[in-house]
Amino acid sequence: MSYKLKGIQRAVQLAKRARDQRGGNEKESISYELGAPDALGLWHKVYLESLAARNYALDTQEHRRQTFKLFFTWAAERDLTRASQITRPILESFQRWLWHHAGRRKGQPLGWSTQCKHLGGLKHFFRWLARQNVIVHNPASELEMPRAEKRLPHEVLTQTQVGKLLAMPDVCDPLGVRDRAMLELFYSTGIRRTELCRLDLPDLNTERRTLHVRGKGNKDRVVPVGEHALAWVERYLREVRPRLCLDTHTQALFLTGYGEAFNPDVVSRMVSRWLKQAGVPRKGGCHTLRHACATHMLEHGADIRFIQQLLGHANLDTTAIYTEVSIKQLQEVHARCHPAAKLPVATGEAAANGKSAPPANPPSVPGENV
Repeated sequence: MSYKLKGIQRAVQLAKRARDQRGGNEKESISYELGAPDALGLWHKVYLESLAARNYALDTQEHRRQTFKLFFTWAAERDLTRASQITRPILESFQRWLWHHAGRRKGQPLGWSTQCKHLGGLKHFFRWLARQNVIVHNPASELEMPRAEKRLPHEVLTQTQVGKLLAMPDVCDPLGVRDRAMLELFYSTGIRRTELCRLDLPDLNTERRTLHVRGKGNKDRVVPVGEHALAWVERYLREVRPRLCLDTHTQALFLTGYGEAFNPDVVSRMVSRWLKQAGVPRKGGCHTLRHACATHMLEHGADIRFIQQLLGHANLDTTAIYTEVSIKQLQEVHARCHPAAKLPVATGEAAANGKSAPPANPPSVPGENV
């Protein structure tokens, strides 16, 4: 059976499956009450159509769907199905529920940024309903959002750890070549997982060594690709992609065993598995390589504005977080300027043993009260 096979042999067997026999998460169909003129289930469809008509990003539209699924399910349990029934206290009650219960299924509270996205989506929805004269006033107009956190990324991978991670895929198997090419491209360009999954063949310019990336909010940018990463991508295109492609009209750069573009969640699980096998002591995903790319470039002297352009950040403050993650330069300044940063040079018996023993009476720091 196909589950006993590995690598390209398993991909060949998977490609023979009919679409209804393939794995994956099935989309849950939820029915909403549509009877009342101001039914939430009725107007949320019109709202989503208006987002599409105004060229909102597909990711934004999908996240609003998830927000409505969460809120409407919560509201229906309390017999709240009409927009006119929603008040500010009800929205505040939903906000408290988000914090206390929404993320408990995974054993931890829902992240603050995720809470803000859900609440921000509801504020936008009810403001739109008020403008459409579906409701008299906007109940979410004075809803207070959670205070934003300033969180630094976890400890960034060292260059040695990145090297171990890149070497994990078995390049003797064609799928290993594909996975190696994806990891190399992540580290070389710092692109996001969704950006990698959206890449098409025309987006890669091998002569100029550039990649055309469609980022958040449908904002395009062009980023350079390192020679090392480009060599692996070219090998994948030459040796592996023709074996995975089932339809010559398929334009996706990286293909699954089904001959289709990757789902971002699948890519995250792949990278997490490689990180674990590489012996990295903490959990991570595709963003781990994005952080490593930015931090390593900063430590080697890259200007922060070039890193901003590479990562596709709209705000320089978002990129500036890597100046706080990169501790190397601060350590150098600390060692050079702090009066107690280094031990005195070893002499006598300590020097013979190759050690630098601390003095019996440590030197006082200028300005210290002794």
